[in-house]
Amino acid sequence: QVQVVESGGGLVQAGGSLRLSCSASGRTFSRYAMAWFRQAPGKEREFVAAISASGLNTYYADSVKGRFTISRDNARNTVYLQMNSLKPEDTADYYCAARNGGSYSARAPLYDYWGQGTQVTVSS
Repeated sequence: QVQVVESGGGLVQAGGSLRLSCSASGRTFSRYAMAWFRQAPGKEREFVAAISASGLNTYYADSVKGRFTISRDNARNTVYLQMNSLKPEDTADYYCAARNGGSYSARAPLYDYWGQGTQVTVSS
């Protein structure tokens, strides 16, 4: 069983930045594709960004491309989401997800483990 824990959420003004972190337990973190999803109040959960197990490949939703950067440190069992130029529409609960042995994907059902989420609020 892998435990995934997010941190780094908070309140920020529009145009500001935040960095989310996601730590995962287990000795095989380097085999997991990782992703960030988000869910705004009253909306469906949506894909934000994903990264391959090696960290060499990344994939972004169009809505965050050029503003958000996903990265990982396999030595620290941690994945990051650097969020710049934040907009009020980025306000949501952000979830980290891990996929065991598969490639990175934007499809939430393919991910095996999920964190509890961290809240991001962007004020205008």
